[in-house]
Amino acid sequence: MHSVSLPRPNAAPPPPELHVTVVIGAAIVAQTAFALIWAGAATERLHQLERRADANAAMIERTTRLEEQMRYVADAVSRIEDKIDQQAEDAQ
Repeated sequence: MHSVSLPRPNAAPPPPELHVTVVIGAAIVAQTAFALIWAGAATERLHQLERRADANAAMIERTTRLEEQMRYVADAVSRIEDKIDQQAEDAQ
């Protein structure tokens, strides 16, 4: 069998400007990808903080209600003590 060999054209190396352009394009693509990943992570952290703040707001509201109830109880105990002291003085 005969082998036919075709002449190869002289492939000139790509110009350096093309190499620089490709490197800059790859850097921009990589930075954009990392920026999007970072933005997604930041958004998730923000959502977590908002959920915690909502949970804390409910806890603060409950604590405020309990403080008000305790104030009413303390006032009632004080009135009861005053009545007991008054009755003790009247009995003497």
